[in-house]
Amino acid sequence: MSTEHVITEKLSQLFNPEHLEVLNESHRHHVPPNSETHFKVVIVSDSFADKRPLARHREVNQALAFELENGVHALSINTYTQAEWQALDAVPRTPNCKG
Repeated sequence: MSTEHVITEKLSQLFNPEHLEVLNESHRHHVPPNSETHFKVVIVSDSFADKRPLARHREVNQALAFELENGVHALSINTYTQAEWQALDAVPRTPNCKG
C-alpha cells in the first residue's frame, strides 16, 4: 500500500473530513523518481473547531507519527473547519524546494 494511501486512510478515519486532499509533492524535490517523501495535506473537518492551528497540526502530526519516522521527510499541513474552508479563496501554495 502506498504511503499516500496510508495517509489518506488514517486521516479519514481519525478526522472524518468533509474534504481531504493528500498530495504527493515529492516530484518537486531532489529525490529519486516515484518517491513518497514530501506531502501536502488539506483537511476540512469540524473536529478542528475551537482549536488553534498549532493544536490542529499537532493532531495531524500525531496521527502520522509512524510515517514521519519512516520515510516521510516533509509534511505541509492545511487544516480548516467547514466555515473556514467556505470562506477561503485558495489554499496556500507549498514553497519551492530550496535544495
